[in-house]
Amino acid sequence: MRESYQKQLQTLHTELIRMGAYCEEAIAYAIKGLLDDDAELRRKALEMEETINEKERAIEYFCIRLLLREQPVARDLRQITTAQKMIIDMERIGDQATDIAEISAFMVGSAVKSDIHIADMAAAAAKMLTDSVDSFVEGDIEKARRVIEDDDLVDELFTKVKSELIEQIMKDSTKGGACLDLLMIAKYLERIGDHAVNIAEAVVYSIEG
Repeated sequence: MRESYQKQLQTLHTELIRMGAYCEEAIAYAIKGLLDDDAELRRKALEMEETINEKERAIEYFCIRLLLREQPVARDLRQITTAQKMIIDMERIGDQATDIAEISAFMVGSAVKSDIHIADMAAAAAKMLTDSVDSFVEGDIEKARRVIEDDDLVDELFTKVKSELIEQIMKDSTKGGACLDLLMIAKYLERIGDHAVNIAEAVVYSIEG
């Protein structure tokens, strides 16, 4: 029975990694679609939302079956309930990647986006997501804690982006609309980092109790 449970837990880990990878793809498509004015990449980012939603539903169903069949306790129970919390945050990350893709459609031809640190911010947030999921799969509490600390970098980049956008508006008020759109995109990236922190904090709980 224990061996069967461990195999099912490994399957759960694999599916969580896959969902995290889908979220990373959605972020990458959305940001590259923004920076390259690429409608096809924006479309791919939008399509990823349903893929992520389907994976969330599949993992939730898998977790419920595990709870009912195995009736886990203590750390085993915490692992499954943590997985259920993780997929909620990952689904929201997928939503935010979609929001970025939708906003970027209104920024085609804008020169504003080439002057700020959006790409750096997206890379930092995506790394936090990857590391938070890996910390759960690996049972690595120190990696989870580093994710929580890394949120400071995303926050710093957001502050930098905001300052740069304000400076551009002051120089040229006609850029105001594009700058506000880009500020909203930066805010979504900041939220993605926050969701990664939520995942990491849940991992810490699953290990420590």
